[in-house]
Amino acid sequence: MEEAALSWFDELGYAVLSGPDIAPGELFSERASYGDVILEGRLRSALTGLNPGIPAEAIEDAYRKLTRTIHESPLLHANNYS
Repeated sequence: MEEAALSWFDELGYAVLSGPDIAPGELFSERASYGDVILEGRLRSALTGLNPGIPAEAIEDAYRKLTRTIHESPLLHANNYS
C-alpha cells in the first residue's frame, strides 16, 4: 500500500524520499524526533511557494494557525476525535 502511494505521488511530480533517509539523526533528517508530525521546513516552504509576494509575517501567522492544535494539545490523537 505504501509503495503504491509513493509511486502515485512520484507520478504526480512530488519529490519522494525514503523514510530512513530523512529519519531523526540522519544526514538529511527533517525532524528532531518521530514525534514531530509536521515537517516544519516543508510546510514553511510550501506556504511561501503558494503565496509568493506576501510578507514573511503573514507566512509566520499562517504557520502558527496551521500548527496551533499540535502546540496546544499534547495528545494529538485526542484532537482527531473532537
